Amino acid sequence: MAIIVNLDVMLAHRKMKAKTLAEQVGITEQNISLLKSGKVKGVRFDTLEKICAALDCQPGDLLEYRSEAHQSPANDLTDGYAEKDQSVTD
Repeated sequence: MAIIVNLDVMLAHRKMKAKTLAEQVGITEQNISLLKSGKVKGVRFDTLEKICAALDCQPGDLLEYRSEAHQSPANDLTDGYAEKDQSVTD
């Protein structure tokens, strides 16, 4: 996928655990995990807003666009796995 989710990077920068973020945002830890792994197909703007408020960051700090041509070979390892059609909506 061309959209890279850097939520784990922001959590590390803020020294915050996913559990704490989930509590502050009001979504499940499972949804945070799915978002961190990039296995979601979308995220609601109100959820993104709450995540940005909790982490004191901008949406661009969490989401990055990389063209398919600039993907690293390591990203190809997941091509054989079926992706879940999930979105974070809690």
